[in-house]
Amino acid sequence: MHIAIAGNIGSGKTTLTKKLGHHYGWKVELEDVEANPYLEDFYADMKKWSFHLQVFFLNSRFNQIKEIARSPVSTVQDRTIYEDAYIFAANLHQSGCFDERDYQNYLKLFHSMMEYAAAPDLLIYLRADIPKLVGQIEKRGRDYETTISIHYLKSLNQHYEDWISGYDKGKLLIIDVNDLDFVSNREDFSFIVNQIDREINGLFSYPPYKTEAKPAIP
Repeated sequence: MHIAIAGNIGSGKTTLTKKLGHHYGWKVELEDVEANPYLEDFYADMKKWSFHLQVFFLNSRFNQIKEIARSPVSTVQDRTIYEDAYIFAANLHQSGCFDERDYQNYLKLFHSMMEYAAAPDLLIYLRADIPKLVGQIEKRGRDYETTISIHYLKSLNQHYEDWISGYDKGKLLIIDVNDLDFVSNREDFSFIVNQIDREINGLFSYPPYKTEAKPAIP
Protein backbone atom coordinates (compact mmCIF):
# COMPACT_ATOMS: atom_id res chain seq x y z
CA MET A 1 0.00 0.00 0.00
CA HIS A 2 0.95 3.61 -0.55
CA ILE A 3 -0.31 5.85 2.25
CA ALA A 4 0.30 9.61 1.90
CA ILE A 5 0.00 12.37 4.50
CA ALA A 6 -1.05 15.83 3.27
CA GLY A 7 -1.35 19.09 5.15
CA ASN A 8 -0.14 22.65 5.56
CA ILE A 9 3.20 23.70 7.06
CA GLY A 10 3.09 22.87 10.77
CA SER A 11 0.12 20.50 10.61
CA GLY A 12 2.20 17.58 11.90
CA LYS A 13 2.73 15.59 8.69
CA THR A 14 6.32 14.56 9.29
CA THR A 15 5.77 13.57 12.91
CA LEU A 16 2.67 11.54 12.07
CA THR A 17 4.44 9.90 9.12
CA LYS A 18 7.24 8.71 11.40
CA LYS A 19 4.84 7.51 14.11
CA LEU A 20 2.70 5.60 11.62
CA GLY A 21 5.77 4.04 10.04
CA HIS A 22 6.88 2.81 13.46
CA HIS A 23 3.39 1.64 14.47
CA TYR A 24 2.58 -0.31 11.31
CA GLY A 25 6.10 -1.26 10.26
CA TRP A 26 5.72 0.75 7.04
CA LYS A 27 8.62 2.16 5.10
CA VAL A 28 8.84 5.93 5.61
CA GLU A 29 9.43 8.48 2.83
CA LEU A 30 10.04 11.94 4.26
CA GLU A 31 9.90 15.28 2.51
CA ASP A 32 13.41 16.29 1.44
CA VAL A 33 13.26 19.69 3.15
CA GLU A 34 16.70 20.03 4.70
CA ALA A 35 18.40 18.88 1.48
CA ASN A 36 16.69 21.54 -0.64
CA PRO A 37 19.47 24.05 -1.40
CA TYR A 38 16.97 26.80 -2.28
CA LEU A 39 14.85 26.83 0.88
CA GLU A 40 16.54 29.58 2.89
CA ASP A 41 16.97 31.71 -0.24
CA PHE A 42 13.30 31.19 -1.06
CA TYR A 43 12.02 32.46 2.29
CA ALA A 44 14.31 35.47 1.95
CA ASP A 45 13.19 36.26 -1.63
CA MET A 46 10.20 34.20 -2.81
CA LYS A 47 9.86 35.83 -6.21
CA LYS A 48 13.46 35.15 -7.18
CA TRP A 49 13.68 31.54 -6.00
CA SER A 50 10.14 30.13 -6.45
CA PHE A 51 10.82 28.25 -9.68
CA HIS A 52 14.06 26.73 -8.42
CA LEU A 53 12.52 25.62 -5.14
CA GLN A 54 9.41 24.09 -6.68
CA VAL A 55 11.26 22.19 -9.40
CA PHE A 56 13.57 20.68 -6.77
CA PHE A 57 10.59 19.52 -4.68
CA LEU A 58 8.73 18.24 -7.74
CA ASN A 59 11.68 16.16 -8.89
CA SER A 60 12.29 14.86 -5.38
CA ARG A 61 8.66 13.82 -4.97
CA PHE A 62 8.55 12.13 -8.39
CA ASN A 63 11.61 10.08 -7.48
CA GLN A 64 9.89 9.08 -4.25
CA ILE A 65 6.82 7.92 -6.19
CA LYS A 66 9.00 5.77 -8.45
CA GLU A 67 10.71 4.26 -5.41
CA ILE A 68 7.35 3.57 -3.73
CA ALA A 69 6.05 1.85 -6.87
CA ARG A 70 9.10 -0.43 -6.92
CA SER A 71 8.99 -1.21 -3.21
CA PRO A 72 7.59 -4.61 -2.13
CA VAL A 73 6.51 -3.19 1.24
CA SER A 74 3.86 -0.67 2.28
CA THR A 75 5.07 2.94 2.42
CA VAL A 76 3.85 6.06 4.19
CA GLN A 77 4.83 9.30 2.44
CA ASP A 78 5.25 12.76 3.94
CA ARG A 79 3.43 15.13 1.52
CA THR A 80 2.25 14.35 -2.02
CA ILE A 81 3.31 15.51 -5.45
CA TYR A 82 -0.18 17.02 -5.89
CA GLU A 83 0.52 19.50 -3.12
CA ASP A 84 3.63 20.72 -4.90
CA ALA A 85 1.59 21.74 -7.93
CA TYR A 86 -1.94 22.44 -6.66
CA ILE A 87 -1.00 24.12 -3.39
CA PHE A 88 2.46 25.63 -3.27
CA ALA A 89 3.16 26.42 -6.92
CA ALA A 90 -0.42 27.60 -7.47
CA ASN A 91 -0.25 29.83 -4.41
CA LEU A 92 3.06 31.35 -5.47
CA HIS A 93 1.66 32.04 -8.93
CA GLN A 94 -1.50 33.60 -7.54
CA SER A 95 0.50 35.85 -5.22
CA GLY A 96 2.73 37.06 -8.05
CA CYS A 97 5.86 35.29 -6.83
CA PHE A 98 5.86 32.75 -9.67
CA ASP A 99 6.42 34.26 -13.11
CA GLU A 100 3.75 33.20 -15.64
CA ARG A 101 6.31 31.77 -18.09
CA ASP A 102 8.01 29.77 -15.34
CA TYR A 103 4.67 28.61 -13.94
CA GLN A 104 3.47 27.26 -17.30
CA ASN A 105 6.80 25.52 -17.78
CA TYR A 106 6.47 24.00 -14.31
CA LEU A 107 2.91 22.77 -14.99
CA LYS A 108 3.97 21.10 -18.23
CA LEU A 109 6.68 19.24 -16.34
CA PHE A 110 4.19 18.26 -13.62
CA HIS A 111 1.60 16.93 -16.09
CA SER A 112 4.28 14.95 -17.93
CA MET A 113 5.23 13.31 -14.63
CA MET A 114 1.59 12.54 -13.82
CA GLU A 115 1.42 10.19 -16.80
CA TYR A 116 3.78 7.89 -14.90
CA ALA A 117 2.61 8.45 -11.31
CA ALA A 118 -0.07 6.44 -9.51
CA ALA A 119 -2.22 8.02 -6.82
CA PRO A 120 -1.78 6.83 -3.22
CA ASP A 121 -4.10 4.07 -2.02
CA LEU A 122 -5.09 6.29 0.89
CA LEU A 123 -4.59 10.04 1.26
CA ILE A 124 -4.76 11.39 4.82
CA TYR A 125 -5.34 15.14 5.04
CA LEU A 126 -4.49 16.83 8.34
CA ARG A 127 -6.78 19.83 8.66
CA ALA A 128 -5.43 22.57 10.94
CA ASP A 129 -6.38 26.20 11.58
CA ILE A 130 -3.85 29.04 11.68
CA PRO A 131 -3.30 29.11 15.50
CA LYS A 132 -2.44 25.40 15.45
CA LEU A 133 -0.04 25.85 12.53
CA VAL A 134 1.69 28.84 14.08
CA GLY A 135 2.09 27.06 17.40
CA GLN A 136 3.63 24.02 15.76
CA ILE A 137 5.98 26.11 13.60
CA GLU A 138 7.17 28.09 16.63
CA LYS A 139 7.65 24.91 18.64
CA ARG A 140 10.04 23.31 16.14
CA GLY A 141 12.05 26.53 15.78
CA ARG A 142 13.46 26.31 12.26
CA ASP A 143 15.32 29.54 11.49
CA TYR A 144 14.19 29.76 7.87
CA GLU A 145 10.51 29.48 8.90
CA THR A 146 10.59 32.57 11.12
CA THR A 147 9.72 34.76 8.12
CA ILE A 148 6.56 32.83 7.21
CA SER A 149 3.62 35.23 7.38
CA ILE A 150 0.10 34.56 8.63
CA HIS A 151 -1.18 35.68 5.24
CA TYR A 152 0.95 33.02 3.52
CA LEU A 153 -0.37 30.27 5.81
CA LYS A 154 -3.97 31.41 5.30
CA SER A 155 -3.56 31.39 1.55
CA LEU A 156 -2.08 27.90 1.64
CA ASN A 157 -4.94 26.70 3.83
CA GLN A 158 -7.47 27.98 1.31
CA HIS A 159 -5.68 26.19 -1.52
CA TYR A 160 -5.69 23.01 0.54
CA GLU A 161 -9.42 23.21 1.18
CA ASP A 162 -10.14 23.88 -2.50
CA TRP A 163 -7.97 20.94 -3.57
CA ILE A 164 -9.32 18.49 -0.99
CA SER A 165 -12.93 19.38 -1.80
CA GLY A 166 -12.39 18.11 -5.34
CA TYR A 167 -10.00 15.23 -4.68
CA ASP A 168 -11.19 12.12 -6.53
CA LYS A 169 -8.10 10.03 -7.19
CA GLY A 170 -8.64 7.52 -4.39
CA LYS A 171 -9.62 7.07 -0.77
CA LEU A 172 -9.43 10.21 1.33
CA LEU A 173 -9.41 10.45 5.12
CA ILE A 174 -9.70 13.95 6.61
CA ILE A 175 -8.51 14.32 10.20
CA ASP A 176 -9.08 17.55 12.11
CA VAL A 177 -5.95 17.93 14.25
CA ASN A 178 -6.78 21.27 15.88
CA ASP A 179 -7.62 19.64 19.20
CA LEU A 180 -5.31 16.64 18.89
CA ASP A 181 -1.85 16.11 20.36
CA PHE A 182 -0.88 12.76 18.90
CA VAL A 183 2.72 13.19 20.08
CA SER A 184 2.09 13.48 23.81
CA ASN A 185 -1.40 12.00 24.10
CA ARG A 186 -1.61 8.27 23.42
CA GLU A 187 -5.40 8.42 23.13
CA ASP A 188 -5.17 11.00 20.33
CA PHE A 189 -2.73 8.83 18.40
CA SER A 190 -4.97 5.79 18.95
CA PHE A 191 -7.90 7.79 17.60
CA ILE A 192 -5.97 8.42 14.37
CA VAL A 193 -4.82 4.80 14.12
CA ASN A 194 -8.39 3.58 14.54
CA GLN A 195 -9.54 5.79 11.68
CA ILE A 196 -6.73 4.52 9.46
CA ASP A 197 -7.40 0.89 10.39
CA ARG A 198 -10.99 1.30 9.31
CA GLU A 199 -9.88 2.67 5.94
CA ILE A 200 -7.08 0.25 5.09
CA ASN A 201 -9.00 -2.85 6.16
CA GLY A 202 -11.42 -2.18 3.33
CA LEU A 203 -8.95 -0.52 1.01
CA PHE A 204 -9.41 -2.90 -1.89
CA SER A 205 -13.03 -3.80 -1.24
CA TYR A 206 -14.83 -0.51 -1.76
CA PRO A 207 -14.84 2.34 -4.29
CA PRO A 208 -13.10 5.63 -3.41
CA TYR A 209 -14.92 7.83 -0.95
CA LYS A 210 -14.23 10.63 1.50
CA THR A 211 -14.20 10.22 5.27
CA GLU A 212 -13.84 13.03 7.79
CA ALA A 213 -12.69 12.17 11.29
CA LYS A 214 -13.00 14.40 14.34
CA PRO A 215 -12.30 13.38 17.94
CA ALA A 216 -15.29 13.10 20.24
CA ILE A 217 -15.78 16.12 22.49
CA PRO A 218 -15.58 15.00 26.14
